[in-house]
Amino acid sequence: MNRVLIAATAALSLMLATGCATKNYVRNQSTPLINKTNELDDLTAQTTKDIKDVDTRATKGIQDVNDRAGAADQKALAAGQQADQAQASATQANSGVSVLRNQVANLDSYHVVTEASVHFGFNKADLTKKAKATLDQIATDVPNTPHFILEIDGGADSVGSKEYNYDLSQRRADAVIQYLAQEHNIPAHKIYVIGLGKDKPVASNSSTAGRAKNRRVDVRLMTNTVETPASAQNVQPNPQSPPQQQQR
Repeated sequence: MNRVLIAATAALSLMLATGCATKNYVRNQSTPLINKTNELDDLTAQTTKDIKDVDTRATKGIQDVNDRAGAADQKALAAGQQADQAQASATQANSGVSVLRNQVANLDSYHVVTEASVHFGFNKADLTKKAKATLDQIATDVPNTPHFILEIDGGADSVGSKEYNYDLSQRRADAVIQYLAQEHNIPAHKIYVIGLGKDKPVASNSSTAGRAKNRRVDVRLMTNTVETPASAQNVQPNPQSPPQQQQR
């Protein structure tokens, strides 16, 4: 009986010892694997984060490139439109110049429909109220005058140098042109300008009254057709009385 008990106790002890050894063995073998797995998990998480960061930067970079490309396309489109507008303006200007050249070349075929003179103060190039009224009267005949041109002759008296008076007569003619363009929409290619200075006086410069008459711009509405607007048939050159003060 004692031998059986001893044998049983010994067997139980052997089993317990074997079980503990097995657990220790398993623990010793599995711990490095678990640690390695945790390291791989950490590495995978870091790699995933790095991939997301790279993807975010790449996406932002692509978007920036697309934005810049879009802005460049818009600038190119705007530049193309401006070039087209410039070309259209140049074409229109060339057309106007060609028309004017033809008109000037054929001035002999034009005749006066109506004409008037506007006068200026001493050393002045500003239009008076009376001068504007005269230009308004001429402009009323323009819509009824086919193939018209306007001949603008600027003049001055003999006071001052020839060069200064040429410039002054040109500024007076420019004032007339600007008024006709702004107030009556007359295109520039329909206007033929001459700055005469003091070279073509209409009166003697030896008197105050004569010099006042020479401070003028002559405006002639002309056409190369035989038809004459009814409103212009009885119009005479404007006998506008120039100022009587001492003026250029």
